[in-house]
Amino acid sequence: MGEAGAGLAVVSGTRLTDQIGIGVLTRLIDRDLVDDVLAETRRVEQRSRLLPARVVVYYVLALCLFFGDAYEEVMRLLVAGLLFTGAWQKDWQVPTTGAITQARQRLGAVPLQLLFERVAVPCAQHGTKGAWLGSRRLMAIDGFVLDIPDTKENDAAFGRSGGEKNPAPFPQVRLAGLGECGTHAIVAARLAAWRTSERALAGELISDFGPGMLVIADRGFYSWQLWQAAASSGADLLWRIQDGPNLPVVRAFPDGSYESFLLDPKVRGRRATQRHRGSKNIEEPSGIPVRVIEYEVTNREGKGEIFCLITTIMDQEDATAAELAAAYQERWEFESSLDEIKTHQRGRGGVLRSKSPEMIRQEIWAFLLTHYAIRHLMCEAADQAGKDPDRLSFMRSLRVIRRQVSDQAALSPLQASERPDRDFRGNP
Repeated sequence: MGEAGAGLAVVSGTRLTDQIGIGVLTRLIDRDLVDDVLAETRRVEQRSRLLPARVVVYYVLALCLFFGDAYEEVMRLLVAGLLFTGAWQKDWQVPTTGAITQARQRLGAVPLQLLFERVAVPCAQHGTKGAWLGSRRLMAIDGFVLDIPDTKENDAAFGRSGGEKNPAPFPQVRLAGLGECGTHAIVAARLAAWRTSERALAGELISDFGPGMLVIADRGFYSWQLWQAAASSGADLLWRIQDGPNLPVVRAFPDGSYESFLLDPKVRGRRATQRHRGSKNIEEPSGIPVRVIEYEVTNREGKGEIFCLITTIMDQEDATAAELAAAYQERWEFESSLDEIKTHQRGRGGVLRSKSPEMIRQEIWAFLLTHYAIRHLMCEAADQAGKDPDRLSFMRSLRVIRRQVSDQAALSPLQASERPDRDFRGNP
């Protein structure tokens, strides 16, 4: 069959692209949305192809669901249900790896990034357990690195840790993300070469902060400049800080917290110089008001460790010190989200597939999008059952979704008005 006709090869008169889907995930990433993104990014074909752009989008997402399988095998999994039900002509052939690679290159990374940005929004409802502190949605920022194939192009674009004397075995990409603690859903992300610091990437995420959020961060993210910028976003902040900043007690509160202020390092330096020189005209203290919560925890070595948190929530009646300390621990839920991508979805020790920087970016955005879609469905299932989303197994949910992709019987990515009332009611 020629390439021009293969893209239309269905006996029912419906286009191939109206039939292929990614199981229940197609409910969230539907045909119309994909088409809008392809049109906006100018990836719509001028002629029929064996692998139209919409098919390639769903295929790239399927690569992330079936990470350990070969290119051609993943395509077989996508079309198995269609062939079985007779919805597809029998003489259609699975494209070669080379054809699939060329189709991915035509698509590029931008459509997957834009799809993620359109789809990934906080998904916890007001009744979702473990997702809120009062009226504030618990969010967190964190980062990690991914190993990528050892090619000259990837090495030049992203670099690797270890330096010249002891380089890492693979180039690496650094990611930072903003996630919803209660649902593990990553709703914003930035990626760059491994040399880019997590703090720098976190600065790019501030545009995704907003009113109604309580954004939590570990001590590696704190700087005076980053805190100032983040506090200006309208979101409330709860960050752990290192021992360095001097936090004078301005006013003590009955719950054990106290009011203090963060001083611009430049101002602090001038004051230190003035004191050293014996000046009597030392600048009056001024800075960003914060509330400080200090408490001791037992670390993994069984030793006591002091945690020092700062927050923009100044009223202890609004959130007590104990409530804020408990909220900070929810940051670990976001770390679990990152581990789901690094270890479970990708496979422990797995290296990404792509050999070029553009395809690496495409693959990473696809991973983030599929992870979000899985977590969104898990949140729906938990809300329907009245459970905390943390009680559901990510791996069991992933296996359910994989089965629904490979066993789909011509499940079409229909428009919202055409879709049957289907819920993700599996028991992951």
